[in-house]
Amino acid sequence: MDLLNLLVLALVGYALGSLSPGVWLGWALLGRDIRAGGSGHSGGTNAARQGGWRFGLLVAVLDVAKGALAAWLAARWGLSPWTPSVVTAAAVAGHCWPVFAGFRGGMGLSVLGGALLVLSPTAFAVGLGLAAAGTLLLRHSARGNLAAGVLIGPAVWLVTGSATVALAAGAAGLVIALRSRSDWRRVYRELWLDRDPAAARNAHSD
Repeated sequence: MDLLNLLVLALVGYALGSLSPGVWLGWALLGRDIRAGGSGHSGGTNAARQGGWRFGLLVAVLDVAKGALAAWLAARWGLSPWTPSVVTAAAVAGHCWPVFAGFRGGMGLSVLGGALLVLSPTAFAVGLGLAAAGTLLLRHSARGNLAAGVLIGPAVWLVTGSATVALAAGAAGLVIALRSRSDWRRVYRELWLDRDPAAARNAHSD
């Protein structure tokens, strides 16, 4: 029964993650697929580049909401201590590789953020700090996200002392790290991230 409960909630988490507001609202409000420009991702950052900050904020809030809902369901209905970690990772995986949008999604940070807001606001703050620090120190958001994804589990454990939340953060963080590898060599146009501004002018932005 515990295993069946875990599998069902994991599938629900993946399905929630696979909901792609960036893609669907892009067609509905902008008349195009936002993945056709910028980074080719469906998350809030690329949505803002394609449709302005209000559109990007709307997409980001909806992405956070689906992560929060997945974590709430795991905490409310899960029968195993592993349930939050499996469901959170599944929701992030769904966002990165959405079955409802051709398996082309976003990077998963907003979804993990929403899950952590439900599981532990302190863990959310830790994750936000790691993501920001990684980006600023490495001057490259994908590499910063990869580093944050690897480190977030141990960091959350050290700060919160909660094995359940740390496992959820760590499992989803590894999914984000895997997803971030695809952008490892991308050159960004944002001047505050650029290592090579001359090359960046001729490259696609994230």
